[in-house]
Amino acid sequence: MSVATITETCQYLTFKLDSEIFALDVATVREVLDFTSLTRIPRTPEFMRGVINLRGSVVPVVDLRLAFGMSATEKTVNTCIVVVEVNLEGERTIIGALADSVEEVIDLEPEQIQPAPRMGTSIRTDFIRGMGKRDSHFLMILDIDRAFSGDQLAGLRMPGDAQ
Repeated sequence: MSVATITETCQYLTFKLDSEIFALDVATVREVLDFTSLTRIPRTPEFMRGVINLRGSVVPVVDLRLAFGMSATEKTVNTCIVVVEVNLEGERTIIGALADSVEEVIDLEPEQIQPAPRMGTSIRTDFIRGMGKRDSHFLMILDIDRAFSGDQLAGLRMPGDAQ
């Protein structure tokens, strides 16, 4: 979904990665969990931090900071797991995303959202749905379905994924 298709006020869950504020459409968010221990899976990409047991279902947990080229998420009292639904090869898949902290749920009007900046052909920004303007700050609105390439997410699909 591009910025041009945002025609009404939408709600977004805001969270921090390092000092940057990101946002996800609340429709993609299942729940927010306190950080819990992760079971590491051998031979997975570095950003794949492990899996958790979510009411009997195996849910992969990714470190968005690593996926976005930042340093690894350090566990603090505010570290949490944002459980989201992503579209993987036409199927909805549940994954957890580590966040340094969850901030709040906000409403953004269409006129508060601008297209992601163009950075040339070598820098990938297709996972940024838009730039939300709130007060004097910008926040990056993620398109969680595009935050990872299909090849990256293919390895995250687990037998018996939560649906």
